[in-house]
Amino acid sequence: MIAVPDVADVVGLRDRAILEVFYSCGLRRAELCRLRVVEVDFERHTLFVREGKGRKDRMIPIGERAVRWVMKYLDESRPHLVLGDDDGTLFLTTTGESITPNRMTQLVRGYIEASGVPKKGSCHVFRHTMATLMLEGGADIRYIQAMLGHVSLETTQIYTQVSIRALVNVHATTHPAAGLSRPSKGEEEPDAKPTEDDLHAALDAEERDDPEDE
Repeated sequence: MIAVPDVADVVGLRDRAILEVFYSCGLRRAELCRLRVVEVDFERHTLFVREGKGRKDRMIPIGERAVRWVMKYLDESRPHLVLGDDDGTLFLTTTGESITPNRMTQLVRGYIEASGVPKKGSCHVFRHTMATLMLEGGADIRYIQAMLGHVSLETTQIYTQVSIRALVNVHATTHPAAGLSRPSKGEEEPDAKPTEDDLHAALDAEERDDPEDE
């Protein structure tokens, strides 16, 4: 899916960077649409998500590969997309505007269909994939929850907030495209114990609440 865009083209390079960020970070489509250039820390490999679900901010890792594609997009593609005043939105349309959530759905779905991969859906496919790969890589579900921005997997349960350093370490060793150094030891584990079923149920409920078929 990620290899489908023509990166020799201004829009294709933008789209490759978009897919890489979805794959690395598991963002919701609205979160990626709102993302600003200044919210990506290229040195620390972190990304600031402003007003996610529940209007909550969070800091999450972004893998080295995604960082490199975003930097390439900023250098070679975005300058051609900026028209008039630049409000700092990271990913722009050909008219210099931010991409709407519905347009983002169409964009991603088009690349999934063009890839020939027998998957239905759009942006949520990458969100599910990121969570599944980190889970298969050995990540504690509580760290995946923090990546996804799930404040709680049950409304009556409160989870200990994980530190961004711990989350970067976990992402680095469990996501195949992270490409960061091995983690340091000694990070404290959060106390809560959500289950794999809780995680998948939360993702499924989220997809029902934000259908991508408008």
